[in-house]
Amino acid sequence: MLTYLVLIRHGQSVWNLENRFTGDTDVDLTAQGRAEAQLTGKKLKKREIPFVAAFTSMLRRAQETLDIILHEINQPNIKIYKTAALNERSYGKLQGLNKAEMAEKYGANQVQLWRRSFDEVPPGGESLRQTQERVLPYYYEHIEPLLRQQKNVLVVAHGNSLRALMMHLENIGEHAITQVDIPTGVPRLYEFDDVFKMIGANYIAD
Repeated sequence: MLTYLVLIRHGQSVWNLENRFTGDTDVDLTAQGRAEAQLTGKKLKKREIPFVAAFTSMLRRAQETLDIILHEINQPNIKIYKTAALNERSYGKLQGLNKAEMAEKYGANQVQLWRRSFDEVPPGGESLRQTQERVLPYYYEHIEPLLRQQKNVLVVAHGNSLRALMMHLENIGEHAITQVDIPTGVPRLYEFDDVFKMIGANYIAD
C-alpha cells in the first residue's frame, strides 16, 4: 500500500505578477492564480487520492489555493491545519520592492543569492536555513507521523517553505538547492512504501 504526500506552491499572487519581493506579506491571488489552483485540483482529482489532512500557512494566498483545490477534488471536509511554521520566508526590507529594480541597484548576483541561496540573509529578513529551522520541526511533529500511519497528506504553502522541506525529503544539498525553483500551482507527489521508504518524487503534469 502506497502513502502519498503532495506539496503545492500557491497559485500566482498579485506581487508575483508585479515581480515584487513578497515574503510573508499577506497578498491575494490573481485571477490566474485561482485558475492555477483549479487546474491543480483537476490534476489531483484524476489521481483519486483520499487525503486525511491538509496543512497550510497563515497567509491567504495559500489558504485560498487550498480551498479551491479541496473544492475541485470534492474533499471539502478533511481536517485543515494552519500554521505560521509554513509561512513564506521574510524578505525583510526587500518586501514590496521590484526584483528587477533591486537587481539594478545591488547587482543580479546579489539578488539571486538573496532569493535562492541557503545561508544568505536579505536585509532584515530570513535565510532559507532559518526558514528550514521552523519548517522541519513542524513537519517532524505533525506531518511525518501521519505519513508513517499510511495516511495521505496535502501541503499547500510557499516557494521557500516548500524548498526547505524538499531539501529534507529529497536529500538536496545546500548548493544544489540554489537551482531549485518551485512553480506555482503544480503538485509535487511523493510516494512512500509501507515501511516509509520514499519510492517516487515527481511533479504531476496532467
